[in-house]
Amino acid sequence: MLFFRELKIDEVQKLSEIDRSETIDFIYQINNGNIKEINAPHECPNWNDEITKEIQERFVYELKKAGLAIGAFDGDLLVGFGVLAHKFRGKQKDQLQIDLMFVSRKYRRQGIGSRIMNELSNEARRRGAKYLYISSTETRSAVYFYKSHGSQITDEVDEELFNIEPNDIHMIKEL
Repeated sequence: MLFFRELKIDEVQKLSEIDRSETIDFIYQINNGNIKEINAPHECPNWNDEITKEIQERFVYELKKAGLAIGAFDGDLLVGFGVLAHKFRGKQKDQLQIDLMFVSRKYRRQGIGSRIMNELSNEARRRGAKYLYISSTETRSAVYFYKSHGSQITDEVDEELFNIEPNDIHMIKEL
């Protein structure tokens, strides 16, 4: 039985339970404000030790700064999680970022990501945000997921986040 709850810093090692692997068919690129779909079939492997460490460091950083993490569990197994970043962004400082969002391969398309997205959206509203800022992986599955939740390509790309992930598709979702 699946259940959802807040994740704490001391649970950081559980992030390694996520199976991030994915068969990718298309990716997207933004050129001069236009989105372009590119056929790029390949298999994306699960995280290696270096990427796992990077994800865990981001998780700990955000939670130490008052970010929020929601996890989805199947028994004791973490099968999905999302992190709402602590820092307000945008010209009006009215945006909070979805920093991390992953659902294990065999648990996708079961509403887990949607439930996590809704929980993080509700928390962002409680904190006074008017928008979510999303720096999405450029895969079709990720972009479609965020678009299906009302996100759209932003005209005002966050420079700090763009410099970290220049290939990401930067999106905004009104809350």
